[in-house]
Amino acid sequence: MNPESSVSDLGERAVIRRIRARVPPPPAWVAAGIGDDAAVIVPERNRSEVVTTDVLVEGVHFDRSYVPPEAIGSKALAVNLSDLAAMGAEPRVALLSLILPGSLPVRDLDAIVAGLLKLAERYGVALVGGNIARSPGPLVVDVTAIGSIKPRRVMLRRGAAPGDGLYVSGAIGAARAGFLALVAGAGDGDEGLAGCRERFLTPDPRVRLGLLLGRNAVASACVDLSDGLADAVRQLTTASGVGAIVSAEDIPVPQAAARWFAEREGLDPVDAALRGGEDYELLFTVPRRRRRALEAILRSADGLPCTRIGTVTASRALLLRRAGADADLPAGFTHFR
Repeated sequence: MNPESSVSDLGERAVIRRIRARVPPPPAWVAAGIGDDAAVIVPERNRSEVVTTDVLVEGVHFDRSYVPPEAIGSKALAVNLSDLAAMGAEPRVALLSLILPGSLPVRDLDAIVAGLLKLAERYGVALVGGNIARSPGPLVVDVTAIGSIKPRRVMLRRGAAPGDGLYVSGAIGAARAGFLALVAGAGDGDEGLAGCRERFLTPDPRVRLGLLLGRNAVASACVDLSDGLADAVRQLTTASGVGAIVSAEDIPVPQAAARWFAEREGLDPVDAALRGGEDYELLFTVPRRRRRALEAILRSADGLPCTRIGTVTASRALLLRRAGADADLPAGFTHFR
């Protein structure tokens, strides 16, 4: 095939065959997968299914001028696995829908699929179907993921109570700093900033941490960070009918990200990290009686750090505490604004 061929040169059926040829054989519990009108999944006994979907739209979530196609495919699955992690679910299957501009190079299509399948293999996810359509405009990658969980182990956004500790996994603000560095074409010679760029391009969903929190009944509430820490705090506390005090000094902002925000963007690092999105970390609350259990599971969570950043309060107020003074927690990212 001509290396410059586009998907319009292939046609729909050939695109489907090309994708199907790259998908590994399904596990035994997939009774019917790609090739039939719908997938047939054998349910697991005494477990509930957890279903989520997310979409990446060119020009909104990514720009192909600086986001490699393999990263697009990986991220499309990762954001869904992050949702499953926040519920404490074990990923099982995914469906992929691609809305493709006819001019998309076939090599880019291959790379998108390869990126998704690489992450799917890592987490034992079977790709069992999807859809292909022509786009008159941007590239759209839509993924639906299904996981499973014991009903009593589901983590929800509601459930936080006054006195619970407020914790976050990993680091906050790295993805936003990485995005800004990519747009500026910077960071190649800076190891820390290169790590921030990777956090934006290929987020690592906290699947193992979510499983440990759920299986051990450690978290009273949990949410993933897709639209920023401030937004996640607001969603969790609103669902639980509580408030929170967040300690600015305890928010884990990487040095490279803090330096970028302050020196290149003229932003307060903590404020920028709170408002920035696409961290795909987990924000969760832990009752006092379960804090030792949290310490125990973190020792088996592949070295992933988790930081206490605040406390749940009975008041509905959301406060950011800095140097002993309290102010309203800033708003996070939201679409259409």
